Amino acid sequence: MYEAHPSRELNAQFAHKPYQGVEPLKATFLFIGLDANYAPDLERSSSFQHVLEYHQDGVAFWHCHGVHHPFLLPEYRGDGRRYHRTFARIGFTPTHAHLVSFAELLHVPTVGRSKLTPQDLDPLHLRRLNEAILQGNPKHVFLSAGVARLMRASKSFPWLPKDAGVSGPLRILYTEPTRTVYLHLHFSNYGKFQKQLEEEANAIAALLPTGV
Repeated sequence: MYEAHPSRELNAQFAHKPYQGVEPLKATFLFIGLDANYAPDLERSSSFQHVLEYHQDGVAFWHCHGVHHPFLLPEYRGDGRRYHRTFARIGFTPTHAHLVSFAELLHVPTVGRSKLTPQDLDPLHLRRLNEAILQGNPKHVFLSAGVARLMRASKSFPWLPKDAGVSGPLRILYTEPTRTVYLHLHFSNYGKFQKQLEEEANAIAALLPTGV
């Protein structure tokens, strides 16, 4: 169950482009989340135009502002900064912008706390994500435990195993010669998870290409 965001403009952006950054099919690094959550009064925020700018062209936004997401801009005062600050510590820079995609299992933006079930998800959107993972360009796909559970429950990703293998800080869920799907901690974690977050961040940083 979820509550869709009331903004018509934001929903229109998602209908046109249900992802952020590069199209998932064309990315090298694909990070999959549950849902894109925003404050219900976002339209009245000074950050709203930056959010729209980001959804229109995430690569251009990153190059223009030097950060990968509007939640990291100085004027932003809402929730969600922890996730994006943790991601930023990995070491991605604007030169990597054309390699990175963020996508969610839910195809619309939300408000509040969602408790998603397979019935909430759009089958066509899931098929496109599955195509991006298995047949697209992504070499490195990242799922948190909650995302992996919902993907399994949806029955749209039959290749996804119940358990991950152990291979260093990043556990591997699926691998073939040209791509790997990793299980990682959600970037909003902190406290007792800090050491593991740092180890995983270092492992992801080691995958970054040089000379881009």
